[in-house]
Amino acid sequence: MNIPTDRRPASGHVREWPIYLAEARCELLRVLRTPAFAIPSLLFPLLFYLLFGVLLARGNGSAYLLATYGVFGAMAPGLFGFGVTLAIDRERGLLTLKRALPAPPAAWLLARMLMAMLFALLIALMLLAAGTSLGGVKISPAQGLALVAVDVLAALPFCAIGLLIGSCASASAAPAIVNLVYLPLALLSGLWLPLSLLPPVFAALAPLWPSWHLAQLALHVAGQSALGSPLLHVAMPLAVAALCFALALRRLRRG
Repeated sequence: MNIPTDRRPASGHVREWPIYLAEARCELLRVLRTPAFAIPSLLFPLLFYLLFGVLLARGNGSAYLLATYGVFGAMAPGLFGFGVTLAIDRERGLLTLKRALPAPPAAWLLARMLMAMLFALLIALMLLAAGTSLGGVKISPAQGLALVAVDVLAALPFCAIGLLIGSCASASAAPAIVNLVYLPLALLSGLWLPLSLLPPVFAALAPLWPSWHLAQLALHVAGQSALGSPLLHVAMPLAVAALCFALALRRLRRG
C-alpha cells in the first residue's frame, strides 16, 4: 500500500490562511508581552474621558467627548504599533528575515492592522460603557454600533501613517516622530476639546487632518452636531491611508 507523503492540496497551491492565522497569533503574543504598550494604549483614552467627559463635562459635552475620544483611542495602536515597532524590526533585521520566509508578504502587515483594530474596538467599547453608565450619555443601540464601527475603521489611516513613519525613521527617532504626529493631531482636530474654544485659525486648518474628519463622522453617527459631508469625512481618511501605504511600501521595497 502506497502512503502519500505530499500533503499539499490537490490543486498544488499551499493554503495560506494558516500562515495568516499564525502571524496574527504571534502578533497578539508580542503585544501581550509588551504591557508598556498595551496598558497605556487601552487605559489612557478611558482615563482622560473619565476626567474630562464624566467629571468635568455634562450633557452634550460628555456625548461630544465620547465620540471624539473614540477616534483618539484609535490613533495610538496604529501609530505606535507600526511607527515604532516597524522601525525597531527594520534595524534588528527582522523585516529582512520575514521577507526570506516562505510566507505571504502581507501576512505581518495584516496581522498588525488587525491588532490595531482590535485595540480600537476594546477602547470604543470601554468608552461607550463609561459614557452610558457614568457620563449620562443617551445613545441608541444602532448609534452605539455605528460609533464603534467608526472607531474601529479609524485605526486604518493611522496604521498607514505609522507604516510610513516606521519605514523611514530609525528606531531611536521613531517614538519622537510618532508623538509629534499623535499629540498635535489630537489637539488640532478637536479630539480633546471643541475647536470653538481655541483660536479661529485651528478651526480653519482642521479639514486638513484625517483625525478631524473621523471625529466629525463619529459625531454624526452619535447624533451630535457635526460639520461637513459624511462622504467627505470618509473619503479624506481613505485618501490619506492609500497615499501613506503606497509611499511606505515603495520605501520598504527599496530596503
